[in-house]
Amino acid sequence: MQLPSAFITSLRGLPGFDEAAFLQVHTSGEKITSVRINPSKTDHLPIHVNSIPVPWTRYGFYLSERPPFTFDPLFHAGCYYVQEASSMFLEQALLQTTDCSQPLKVLDLCAAPGGKTTHLQSLLHPESLLVSNEVIRSRAAVLRDNVIKWGAENIAVTNNDPKDFEALPGFFDVVVVDAPCSGSGLFRRDEEAIDEWSENNVALCSQRQQRILADVLPALKEDGILIYSTCSYSEEEDEVLLKWLTETAGLEGLELKTEETWNIVPARSGNAFGYRFWPHLLKGEGFFIGVFRKKSTAAALGKYRASTKALPAKETAPLEKWISTTGLRFVSFGGKVYAWNEVLFESLDLVAQRLRVLYSGLLAGELMREKLVPDHALALSGRTAAAVIRAPLSKEAAIRYLQRKDISIEAAQKGWQLATFKDHPLGWINVLPNRVNNYYPKELRILKEYPSQER
Repeated sequence: MQLPSAFITSLRGLPGFDEAAFLQVHTSGEKITSVRINPSKTDHLPIHVNSIPVPWTRYGFYLSERPPFTFDPLFHAGCYYVQEASSMFLEQALLQTTDCSQPLKVLDLCAAPGGKTTHLQSLLHPESLLVSNEVIRSRAAVLRDNVIKWGAENIAVTNNDPKDFEALPGFFDVVVVDAPCSGSGLFRRDEEAIDEWSENNVALCSQRQQRILADVLPALKEDGILIYSTCSYSEEEDEVLLKWLTETAGLEGLELKTEETWNIVPARSGNAFGYRFWPHLLKGEGFFIGVFRKKSTAAALGKYRASTKALPAKETAPLEKWISTTGLRFVSFGGKVYAWNEVLFESLDLVAQRLRVLYSGLLAGELMREKLVPDHALALSGRTAAAVIRAPLSKEAAIRYLQRKDISIEAAQKGWQLATFKDHPLGWINVLPNRVNNYYPKELRILKEYPSQER
């Protein structure tokens, strides 16, 4: 791995930078694998390899080796998320500055593929609203799929430009901006990023980051929290932006507590506090984060008229055999029936009015001739009614199911059932007298052959 000389020169003088150690760790070939469990689905790490906890999060683990996640049904069931360990420090940034025991409105502005969104959802009060946004449509679709896999019902996935959030002035208690950057912190994982790095690209990224922040700040309420992060080491994308936020954008820098054993390096910039993660000092990739409180007055949201009508009880009666309806109201978009938490109904309605929403609450399915065709999201939600039949699968059968191949099961009862592995739902099947219809989504299916299938 040959790192650009201009890149190395740009790092000299930064606190914590040790050129020899930095170069050594990039040429060592070391691969670090870490995952974060989904506390709504499991209270332990469901992977049978040696592991140690990631110290700055209650949910993260380093793995001694990288298992074949593709062929682990529990990965597809949303029991855990494969995520870089340094970025899990988001947990400290949120919990040290915000009262998460209360319902909040939170925006994850640059959210794809979903690591920080799923982490935030695990930390927030269940009656919090989390708006998870991605400006690139194809990446927003991946984000939506990961939100569905996580099984959350308090998330709205949006596909908007940062400036669009001016339509929600002073709406959010917390805004997280994991900004698009030059990517130097990920050189060990993505060598192609090395070829794309240049001083000019760093400057362009810094300008874009400033524009993104300026566009979204009106949506943050007074005394609200901004969490800004990058996977870049460059001062122009890190300290320079921190200084701009405090000196120009009306924010107050907030200091975080870190343990000495974590080896996270503080990076003070004027009245702002940043934290840089060096891979030669800790087990993780390059990362930078800073936290701020908004001191300037936010514009008032103003009155608005609700436009989304909940479906009447007569229309939603068929849902009761499928879904635990307590605390939910049902709405219809494009022929699809979504379940919205009653507490979040007005907020979700407002978001649906003013933003381009791809997914919200919980997609229950489609009503056809007064019967529900259940959606994959309902299967993974944990909201399925107790009366729904479950069909346990062996690992081999579960992988065939996830490949969307034919499966056979011994079932005393026919009809729609939840295919499960180790009691965790994977998706829907329909058991007919002479076959089993596999309803795992085509776009999510495993394309590789399982090793045992190749023999």
